[in-house]
Amino acid sequence: MDRYNMIINGEAVGAVGHQWAAVINPATESAISEVPQADAADVNRAVAAAATAFLSWAKTAPVERSLLLLKLADALEAKAVDLTRMESLNVGKPMKLAANGDIPFAIDNLRYFAGQARLVDGTASQEFVGGYTSVLRREPIGVVASIAPWNYPLMMAAWKIAPAVAAGNTVVIKPAPQTPLTTLMLAETALEVGFPPGVINVITGEGTSVGEPLVTHPQVRMVSFTGSTRTGQRIMALAAQKVTRVHLELGGKAPLIVFADADLEAAARGAIVGAYVNTGQDCTAATRILVERSCYAEFLARFTELSQQVRMGSPESETTDMGPLISALQRQRVHGFVERAVALGIPLHLGGGLPEGAGFFYPPTIFTGAAADSEIMQEEVFGPVVVVNAFDSEVEAIAVANGVQYGLAASVWTQEITRAWRVSQALEFGTVWVNDHLPLASEMPHGGFKASGFGKDLSRYAFEEYSIAKHVMFDLTGVAKKPWHFTAFGDAD
Repeated sequence: MDRYNMIINGEAVGAVGHQWAAVINPATESAISEVPQADAADVNRAVAAAATAFLSWAKTAPVERSLLLLKLADALEAKAVDLTRMESLNVGKPMKLAANGDIPFAIDNLRYFAGQARLVDGTASQEFVGGYTSVLRREPIGVVASIAPWNYPLMMAAWKIAPAVAAGNTVVIKPAPQTPLTTLMLAETALEVGFPPGVINVITGEGTSVGEPLVTHPQVRMVSFTGSTRTGQRIMALAAQKVTRVHLELGGKAPLIVFADADLEAAARGAIVGAYVNTGQDCTAATRILVERSCYAEFLARFTELSQQVRMGSPESETTDMGPLISALQRQRVHGFVERAVALGIPLHLGGGLPEGAGFFYPPTIFTGAAADSEIMQEEVFGPVVVVNAFDSEVEAIAVANGVQYGLAASVWTQEITRAWRVSQALEFGTVWVNDHLPLASEMPHGGFKASGFGKDLSRYAFEEYSIAKHVMFDLTGVAKKPWHFTAFGDAD
């Protein structure tokens, strides 16, 4: 079995404790490779390397950082076929999704932040106080600890690494223990194109043995985490002990609101993609489909028909629409939500059974008529499980949509422009799509309201997350005794 080493200080290394763990293909349940199981000693090595590298990396000219990011993007593009295969193998992601979605978007993000690296703000201001000129600088923070999820490994690594290093920070990234392989490939490629040792470090292992020592390390000045709200709360609590900056993109429970005047065919197809993309393992997945009552039956019939056409199977097949869930544990978690909903008497309209055979597969599953306060409507399932409910008014739709702890993404389907503006304004979500669900762009921010976290990925706003504003104030007078000094010392003239 192949072994993949961690990347620390520009070298491929094993764990200090010489422990290894298997990486599993979720479509076959067989082992792909082994990776080191790091502990606090490895965290210390990686952070020390990043801290040392920061001293010089922070002083590099923006153009140098930009050119290296562009070289990295080009090199990853040249490896796109291998990255696609590895991402599909490791995550159970359909090849067509990895090849046409994850990999090119990750590369685009690197190129976008290569451009942003050369746009560091340094604003010369007016004299806000007489006799003084103020200047605003944006400076890098230091060592950034990045903790990435398993649903989009390479893409999330790019989202975290690109703005951090573009702004002059160094990074220690911990990929999810289930899906470390393409992140390691990215770090290896970064070294190949000339990134200095210690700028990008990758450590592998479980959260308790790696994540917690990383978050609490005294030399880590910022933590960027994407994952569950519960884990985000734990990270905030740990980071608060040393007042470390945190950037959190957490859970979601996205509503997809369909009004009677919408193009129902477009809405049904958009709901299929929104609900089942990446086997529903997406924080922006459309899990609560709210349909105006007058078109509810028609929409449900078409959505059901299309759900039955979703092709579940081997991720290696170009015709597969939906692969497996990431693990046996995740499949049991998803099935537990379904079983509890059925036990409560919520109508199970489609799916809900455990398939036989190898792989952690789970079919498209639809509930109808669930109470707004039920678990299946309130909690993130993170699987191909949706609820389709009817509503009677715009006010009701907005209230149900907003009536959860999450606020990451939502969509509105209508052909009435005033309603589209009105409802999108009323929805408490970081991204609201109109007549589509899911697309993102490197140029526009992505992040949540409420328990979906704070801080932005993508866009100029993400670049600013990884820098600190510094005010520098210059005395213009050259006078030793200033007119205001008497307030603290001596007498007024």
